[in-house]
Amino acid sequence: MKKFRIIFYLSFLILYLEALTKIFVTKSISGIFSTLLFSIPIILILYLLTNLFKKKGNIITTYIISFIFIFYYCFQFFFHKLFSSIFSFNTLNLANNALDFANIIFDIVIKNIWVVILYLLPIILLIIFHHHINFERTSLKKILICFIATILIWIISLLCLNINKNDTYSAYNLYYNINSESKTVETFGLFTYTRLDIKRVLFGFEEKLTINEEPDVPSIPEEEEPEEVVPTYNEIAIDFDALIANETNITIKNMLEYFKNSDATNKNEYTGMFKGKNLIFILAEGFNMIAVDPEITPTLYKLSHEGFVFNNFYSPVFLSTTGGEFQATTGLIPTQSILSDWKKLEPTISYALGNAFTPLGYTANGYHNWTYTYYSRQKTMETLGFTSYMGCGNGMEDLINCSWLPSDIDMINQTLPLYQDNTPFVTYYVTVSGHAPYAYNSTGNSIALKNIQYVKDLPYSNNVKAYLATQIELDKALEALIDGLEAKGILEDTVIALVGDHYPYTLTIDEVNELSDYERDEKIEVNRSNFILWNSEIETVEVDKVGSQIDVLPTLLNLFGVEYDSRLIVGKDILSDTPGLAIFSDHSWVSDYGTYTKGNLTLKEGQTLENVEEYIRDINQIVQNRFTLSANIIKYNMYEYILK
Repeated sequence: MKKFRIIFYLSFLILYLEALTKIFVTKSISGIFSTLLFSIPIILILYLLTNLFKKKGNIITTYIISFIFIFYYCFQFFFHKLFSSIFSFNTLNLANNALDFANIIFDIVIKNIWVVILYLLPIILLIIFHHHINFERTSLKKILICFIATILIWIISLLCLNINKNDTYSAYNLYYNINSESKTVETFGLFTYTRLDIKRVLFGFEEKLTINEEPDVPSIPEEEEPEEVVPTYNEIAIDFDALIANETNITIKNMLEYFKNSDATNKNEYTGMFKGKNLIFILAEGFNMIAVDPEITPTLYKLSHEGFVFNNFYSPVFLSTTGGEFQATTGLIPTQSILSDWKKLEPTISYALGNAFTPLGYTANGYHNWTYTYYSRQKTMETLGFTSYMGCGNGMEDLINCSWLPSDIDMINQTLPLYQDNTPFVTYYVTVSGHAPYAYNSTGNSIALKNIQYVKDLPYSNNVKAYLATQIELDKALEALIDGLEAKGILEDTVIALVGDHYPYTLTIDEVNELSDYERDEKIEVNRSNFILWNSEIETVEVDKVGSQIDVLPTLLNLFGVEYDSRLIVGKDILSDTPGLAIFSDHSWVSDYGTYTKGNLTLKEGQTLENVEEYIRDINQIVQNRFTLSANIIKYNMYEYILK
């Protein structure tokens, strides 16, 4: 049998792995042409590498290349499966603890073992057909031809970037101007994305604003004509013209122009409603609206159906808990590079929860019932304004049992006496009892085992029942909190706000749908949840506008009458008349009109648009600019720069 050149195997290896990435990760066939075009130089370079030695050396090189590529592509699949994101090497700067839970990873690998086998296919074929491949070093002439072909095809690839270069997510913009992991992989394939990612991590990268002001987009018309009133806005006096005139950095200058030209959100009938009241803000591990049940979690049910009820709220996954925390406490969008800069640069975040309230005389306290250094919280809590911060390792271990998994109930009961007399206060809790894995065993989830009697007879699968058992702990912690506030006589003067950090992403979509009252998809609707905003003295207010985690902070600032400039926060007050928008890590979005994903807009029932393409283009520009603004606000410490 005639032997074939190693280049044929290498072509199969790269193109096969890229195909699996499109099937299992991006789940999109878009970008096939660019992926093929940019893969050819990679294949040719690998071919040159496998011709550097004699036969034995080339065989070893081929196996090494195969193992490295297969491991990396398989790793990216599992990273995306776990975090709904493509891994960036920026994550190495922030994931000091994120992958400690080996049992969760092991469980996901076992559930997807057939995918692992598919990824291993090239190496299996290489072993089987090893003797049918010609590993002999090729002639110097052919090597030279291969080298020249690599350069020529590379030049052609770069020239092709100019096709439709003005689209927001064009290949040109993704290659030169925009840092979007998912969009880049979808357009160029995983290897080209990785090359760009490493280059940007090593040498730095600045995203560029697509336009210098947000386009006007339509709002859903109100059923009743509002009364004619002179509007006032959540903004402060900032001399942007002077700042722009004295600035030489083009990135900062463009941001200042953008802020100057943006519209502030309007003050409204709810502005200052909670002025002077205490605030307890809870970032609840794994909480989602599927856990809300009048019988199983009655306190969560009560709080999510009273006070402000947000009917179209989303908690998008951005790299696990740290991404959910960043969204809710800063009003900015997190990416892996942004989260890395947040922890590394420790910028001033003037409008973050603690920083916004302490100038008003509030005491600011942060509590976490797990390792206090987890996700570098010993640094980030200070950037949020919580210089008084306690977790396991710097005091919490003296109050509760910090063995895995600690109890939210214990944390609430032991910490409430520490601050209840120091009114007004803003207290921030990061809970952990709802953490995966969702199983009944002491090593995996002692909280699920603790509450098994409440769920064992429910008509759900074991994983789902274990998840509900963990949320029962949160429910009882809230009950204890309300009882403690009432006993102290400060319940009516305290507002409780709660959001989940992310949906329980170790559950499969089928398991999520066991509890959902409608069929959810695994991309957008799986992130739909509650934003609990409750006070014992207010009447129920239902809000149908779309909102998400980044809107939590500005909504609270408006309700508490905090003076702030809404132009400087990418999230918007949900109670204002600004159109609603929820933004996801892959740059998909949900607006009041519909859901946009994979290049298609699905309008909500009863909604129409005069020009769909223009609307998509405008929202895409807004979305991309909010990513860019979030990145550069942190990178350039813009709040310190503008508000000093």
